[in-house]
Amino acid sequence: MPGQLRDYFVVLPDSVAGAAVAGRLPPEAGGGTVVAHASGRPWVLARPLVRRVSHLRRGDDALVLIGPDRVSDAVLSGLLEGARDRAGLERRLARLPGLHHVIARLSGQTWIRGTASGLRRIYHARHPEAGTIASDRPAVLARLIGAPLDDGALALRMLDFLPHPLSRRVVWRGVHETGAGYGLALPAAAPGTAAVPGPTEHRWWEPPPAELPLVEGAQALGDAIAASVRAHVGGLDRISCELSGGMDSTALTFAARATGPAELALLTVAARDRYSEDETWARRAVEAARGGGVGARGGEATRSGGAARGAGGNRDSNAARTRDTGRKGGDVTGLDHHIIPADDAPYFYADLASTAAELNDEPLPVAPGRARAHLLLSRAHATGSRYHLTGYGGDELFLGLPHAYQDLFHGNPLTAWNHLSGLRHQLGWPFLPTLKALLNRSTFPRWLAGAITAEPQPVTRTPLLSWGVRQSLRPWFTEHANALIAEEFRAAAEHAEPIDPWRGRHVDIDAVRMGARHFQAMEDIGMTIGLPVAAPFYDDRVLEATLAVRLAERISPWRYKPLLVEAMRGVVPDALLARTTKDHMSSDEHQGLRQHASELADLWTGSRLAEHGLVDSRHLLRLAAEPFSPVLVEHSISSTVAGETWLRTAENAWPTPTPTPSQSPSLPPHRTSTTSEATL
Repeated sequence: MPGQLRDYFVVLPDSVAGAAVAGRLPPEAGGGTVVAHASGRPWVLARPLVRRVSHLRRGDDALVLIGPDRVSDAVLSGLLEGARDRAGLERRLARLPGLHHVIARLSGQTWIRGTASGLRRIYHARHPEAGTIASDRPAVLARLIGAPLDDGALALRMLDFLPHPLSRRVVWRGVHETGAGYGLALPAAAPGTAAVPGPTEHRWWEPPPAELPLVEGAQALGDAIAASVRAHVGGLDRISCELSGGMDSTALTFAARATGPAELALLTVAARDRYSEDETWARRAVEAARGGGVGARGGEATRSGGAARGAGGNRDSNAARTRDTGRKGGDVTGLDHHIIPADDAPYFYADLASTAAELNDEPLPVAPGRARAHLLLSRAHATGSRYHLTGYGGDELFLGLPHAYQDLFHGNPLTAWNHLSGLRHQLGWPFLPTLKALLNRSTFPRWLAGAITAEPQPVTRTPLLSWGVRQSLRPWFTEHANALIAEEFRAAAEHAEPIDPWRGRHVDIDAVRMGARHFQAMEDIGMTIGLPVAAPFYDDRVLEATLAVRLAERISPWRYKPLLVEAMRGVVPDALLARTTKDHMSSDEHQGLRQHASELADLWTGSRLAEHGLVDSRHLLRLAAEPFSPVLVEHSISSTVAGETWLRTAENAWPTPTPTPSQSPSLPPHRTSTTSEATL
């Protein structure tokens, strides 16, 4: 079923025209949740296959939360009580864990916002009769207003990294994205008139000052991770985790174990690279989890003594697994470890036609890896899991980007140079270029204006201390595409403001938000399969706890993810926290170009991007026949592939028939610890 939008909501004005818009929504909305205005007309129409809708009315005010679990009436009432404006409401929402969309009606004004991390976003458009309508899915708004595609925004999506604020450019004309950390205010019509003022954006989130010492900040981060994990899977009996063997997935595995599910399935994809260490570390983590060598946060923990044993043979088994059926420490009754053999894992660019199963909000460069993600989630679903956790977001949060040393240099130049010297020797940065980059004081608008170039990509030994990464136009882009991209950057630079005045903090937050966008593809695949997927690291409370730690202690060239390590101490065994390496899968991408050359050739035959005048399909066909071309070594093709497959999905997205029972994803059961929704 091409391009099915399986999960969305729409916010409508209180008018006859607004009610008429509701009748034009895709037929799937008929089985969803409808929250009404006081007039009885539809206000919020939601089809939350995975997320839960909680709503409550108190007089003329009302609150709707859409998130991983239902929120009790008592909590909703406490949030609404005394909150006469959006600032008062936000103060009350500040400690709510999980990833929620917030829709509120306060003093006649509707207030809508997503998350500061950017995982939950808000879009709005002007309907010719109804006025401003809002949604979390731009495709829904595009359909309702009949919006055409925007070639400039499509051209931008062929770049690998789309920096702020260009990442907000929606691929449909007339549809606008509200910035992460900002909310959308929709005023009501003035008494006695039909005129409704347009929407306004207001900033509701500011990053916290980086002033906590490591020990105190680690405690806060550990608590935030535990709260987010509980918000997603607490109370469920059967859950699963991707256990790659890396630090991020290991941390979430033990945090999930602490919630006490009856069954916990851990899934590891074996690597083709014989030098990979991930599987070895994953086996060590399973051994520690089965041995009960950890405790819940805040309680007494028994630490693993010594290094755990490494992985043995058995990599070619079709069902390599271990099982613990004894209750250990009151955490898990059954713990399964499923190792997916390397030969079962698709290369990148496999089964490109399958990307038509989901209509993402935009082309995402992770699309060429969809088949691999689908395999992992399908295996997790087959275990009976009701919710799947991943460690996505951990690298962006905890590795620390070199740009941060610009911030440190202002307040503590000696410490900054000491740390940067260690990093410089690790990365091979020459002394003088590093010093020049550190002293550079270019403004954000000036950097953005020059952030795109026709020159080759910077070499690996180029110091990265600016506002982001400069990018190169691809040889297969047309002159029309290059002109569109250059104009988009120029226009954005005229009025651009950074996310944060500090260069490193700007880059850190932008990286998190970019990763959150990409994770949407994983969520949508999960909905296709019928398995909710979560990345607790994208919780706003986790982001805030990370940014609140002193920079010199949060990142270090001599320690691997020091903040996460200290945050999980007592939850994850020390032997596992000692890992300092990270595996990569670049070989799988290069091999994928060779293995799936014919699929890529088919993709460029009748290319939709070429029809829009954005790529040279003949050039791309030649590259498909030469997968080891130096051009493909220097320039990634993944974003171009993503744009092509997305366009083919978007053109077949409407109309979408009502799903049959066999097509509807199964849903996790309601948690017994929460109350039912209140009736408006």
